Amino acid sequence: MMKPIPYGRQEITASDIQAVTSVLTSDYLTQGPNIKAFEDAFAAYIGAKYAVAVSNGTAALHLAAMAAGVKPGDRVITTPITFAASANCVRYCGGEVVFADIDPDTFLLDINKVRALLEQHPRNTFQGIIPVDFAGYPVDMEAFRTLADEYGMWIIEDACHAPGAWFTDSKGVRQMAGNGVYADLAIYSFHPVKHIAAGEGGMITTNDETLYKKLLTLRTHGITKNQNDFSNSLEMATGVPGMETGTFPGWYMEMQDLGFNYRLTDFQAALGLSQLQRADEGLMRRVEIARVYDQAFQHNDKIECQQLQLKERDLEHAYHLYVIKLADRLGLYNYLKEKNIYAQVHYFPTHLMPYYRQQGWKPGDFPLAEKYYSQCLSLPMFPSLTEKEQTFVIDQINQFLTSK
Repeated sequence: MMKPIPYGRQEITASDIQAVTSVLTSDYLTQGPNIKAFEDAFAAYIGAKYAVAVSNGTAALHLAAMAAGVKPGDRVITTPITFAASANCVRYCGGEVVFADIDPDTFLLDINKVRALLEQHPRNTFQGIIPVDFAGYPVDMEAFRTLADEYGMWIIEDACHAPGAWFTDSKGVRQMAGNGVYADLAIYSFHPVKHIAAGEGGMITTNDETLYKKLLTLRTHGITKNQNDFSNSLEMATGVPGMETGTFPGWYMEMQDLGFNYRLTDFQAALGLSQLQRADEGLMRRVEIARVYDQAFQHNDKIECQQLQLKERDLEHAYHLYVIKLADRLGLYNYLKEKNIYAQVHYFPTHLMPYYRQQGWKPGDFPLAEKYYSQCLSLPMFPSLTEKEQTFVIDQINQFLTSK
């Protein structure tokens, strides 16, 4: 029996371990120099001006929604085929989530469905859009930016699956997923199965300095130590009656907004920074694995794969996931599990989660997303997947299908 093969797996090297242990023996476990070093390196990798490290991808979404100004009553559009956090961040702020269906070929939020939704409602009905680079396929953010500007909306790009992915815009320029050229904010996750593993962790990128400064405050309880931003008087800060001139004492800080403790630790940042050094290597390996799957299944009429539409778009898929569709998804899932291959399903449609059904969504609202869910299966995809393991996975899939 082959050893267990999961759908995703982190890879920890000696360099990663050394990076973490060096922090554990340093003066800082949190809020130390590794945080800024990781932020700067990640921003440079993505091509964004600013990056803010936070405790996880969900925290990144929450703070991005807060920074975008989501408030009770705001309506935000996103895809039903995503992890629930892409929608939940709107609810955390009291906003209303509105779903639109997916493109059946790419599995991404369908911009034509979004446009139709906007055209069916009065202007200013919707405040923002959260497209998702699902499986690592980069969304055409230029097209979404044009649509958002037409209707006066902001964009948060959920790029958790897509660090290193890019698309080519209408000017022939390669645009990295989450670089802030077209989206107001973008977010990433450093969960162990992602491209960059930090145990947990997340990042928010933006090119807007105002949003950047707001994010820095929101991730730490809404507190600032910058005296240029202080609202209280020097007398109040020092506790010295009548004091009107001088400097604010070093201990003083102000909570100016209701923020959260969404900080990343220094040893997580060190691990993330170490992993970032070989991000391109990992991405190349994911592409290689995808090409082997592509070749294995290209003439199999029982399997459908995510269509890259390369004729229309010049792009780089980041392959966080390799998703196939087939009629007997449950049968194949159970068969592979018997063979120690642990495939996964991404995702149960968010609008059919009990919480969102309580908001009024129901089966049949998004037939393409629901059909996708009934057929989708994510195959093992991670850089340390060996040729032997991948061949075994492919052989078992073919054996299952030929027995049908």
